[in-house]
Amino acid sequence: MKTKPRVWIKLRFLFSVSRSFFNPIPTTPIAKTRVWAPVAAISTITASLNETSSAKSRLWTQISRTAATTALVNGTPDENLVEEAKDDPPIDSADVFRKWGCSDSEIDMIFLRRPSLCRADPDLIQSKLNLLSLLGLTSSDIVKIINRRPRFLSYRINMCFDERIKFFLELFGSRELLHKAIVRNPSLLIYDLDSKIKRVVELYEGMGVPRPDFTLMVLSRPTVMSRTSFNDEKLEYIRMTGVSEKSKMYKYVVVLMGISRLETIQEKVGNLEKFGFSEDEVLGLFGRSPLVLTLSTDKVQRNMTYVLGTMKLPARAALDRPFLLFANLEAVLKPRYLLAEKIEEMGLAPQIKGPKLLTALRMKEDRFFRAFVACHPESISKELMEYYRNIKGLKRLAVASKKNIHGRFPF
Repeated sequence: MKTKPRVWIKLRFLFSVSRSFFNPIPTTPIAKTRVWAPVAAISTITASLNETSSAKSRLWTQISRTAATTALVNGTPDENLVEEAKDDPPIDSADVFRKWGCSDSEIDMIFLRRPSLCRADPDLIQSKLNLLSLLGLTSSDIVKIINRRPRFLSYRINMCFDERIKFFLELFGSRELLHKAIVRNPSLLIYDLDSKIKRVVELYEGMGVPRPDFTLMVLSRPTVMSRTSFNDEKLEYIRMTGVSEKSKMYKYVVVLMGISRLETIQEKVGNLEKFGFSEDEVLGLFGRSPLVLTLSTDKVQRNMTYVLGTMKLPARAALDRPFLLFANLEAVLKPRYLLAEKIEEMGLAPQIKGPKLLTALRMKEDRFFRAFVACHPESISKELMEYYRNIKGLKRLAVASKKNIHGRFPF
């Protein structure tokens, strides 16, 4: 029996379809380039995390080549590119980090901070690093993040990745700011998007902090997402500062009050009340200089004790000139005040008295030397300089016994 021509055409069509189906990767080699993968590729990457190791390796090769082709067609600029996934599957996790650009010392540090990464699935590590590369994170960024947050790569950063990045791009407005925010606080990729991140953003918007100001505060205060909480007492404190929503200080007052515990705020208010200030005066100081809320009670107490007890200035001076609370006692306040007394004892001019003393305390050191030390003859200038350096070299009692605490992310 002869086969009809239509049957031959159907068989040929099925054969060509089967070849294209089982060979999804083009045989023509595509030059390796550094690309931003498209959104469709991101979705495919996220889905690939639940597949087998061999499937993930093949899928990454396909996605990287597709992204490379898209970038070459669209002319993606070099500054927005990230490294393409390697064709050769990694041997172990160390090989993954090495191909990523980490040195041997950096890899040793990573394994020291998180030993379980030595035994981690290299394909899984590779897939997570490729996700992070879409955000522009480099090997140095990864090392810094793991050093401060060792368990970072153990979290499921692929969860809602597409929606999360889309929301962050709308929030920050550019990839550069998003990259900076993630390096400052990598937990942005871990926090729950709806119940944590979006809720906090909407909370500050409801309190009158616009998104551009909020993004600046996220960069300067990474704990905004994790520590924000408001209650009636905090809202009353914000009202008592007297800062309006149109003021430039408003966003600082609201954010610093939001991330501080109520007990901490009450402790800092009570600490200043010990020096004769009323609650309204203290909160007014917070409104004019919100960063006073970031000072420890010990620093404020030591500076105020020296200003009142040794310098004999009125307590009101700290309200009018908050730099007296911010200045370093051992490096600025004490040596400059003692130098002013030395100049007065020697009968030299100009002397540092009255309002000029407060001006001298705010000067940069070079300007301070030119104004009050270098203006004298060389012999006197050397004597004053040696006296100043000796005082400045004196260390605070028991400061050498302080323990060095390695910095960690406070969130």
